[in-house]
Amino acid sequence: MTVEGRLPDPGDALTGVEMFSGLEPDVRQRVIQAAVPRTYRKGQLLFVENDPGESLIVLKRGAVMVFRTAPTGERAVLSVIRPPDTIGEVSLLDGAARSASAEAIEDCQALALSRHAFIELVHANPRILDAVMRSLGLLIRRLTEQNADHVFLDLPGRVAKTLVRLAGETTAPMVTIELNQSQLAEMAGGSRQSVNQAIGSFASRGWLRTEGRRIVVTDLGALRRRAGMPDR
Repeated sequence: MTVEGRLPDPGDALTGVEMFSGLEPDVRQRVIQAAVPRTYRKGQLLFVENDPGESLIVLKRGAVMVFRTAPTGERAVLSVIRPPDTIGEVSLLDGAARSASAEAIEDCQALALSRHAFIELVHANPRILDAVMRSLGLLIRRLTEQNADHVFLDLPGRVAKTLVRLAGETTAPMVTIELNQSQLAEMAGGSRQSVNQAIGSFASRGWLRTEGRRIVVTDLGALRRRAGMPDR
């Protein structure tokens, strides 16, 4: 997407990251020094299911899609992560393999904190566990909501909700989303043909327009209403 997410303060790479917000400045600097900068190009996999859960990733710029893959090769998108969110808390806590895959859907910059460094940090600062538990709670709530969407929303409603989520917290009158048809179908849980029909219906109503591989949302409020979401 061309809409910028929340960007961290250049003076502190952890600015805005809730998990580390309660740390003293000197402790935050130790975390930053222990982390390894990472760059991911659009379309690059950060990790795949069953990889060792060896690091926590703090996203500084860009967007990442987290998904599961069925034996048939079909994808189910679990979430889209933007700065200053983190990825990989579950594997760090239980030491098990990655439970999902992650792919950069924009060019990304991130910090990777090893599990060893993370565990040492938790032992020295137990209150970090509170933030980790909140993060896991949000993940569970998000998955519960997605399951409910598949029961209570028709496909056009799910497409509308997916576009609203991709637009993020922006208040801009227009939002440009760069996403191919397959990715949008994976996120909405439908076939490419059905998703294209929903997009065409929204375009005919003046809620959006398509420009090649881009979707320009022109009436975010209408999409929110179609998805059964409250207006802001």
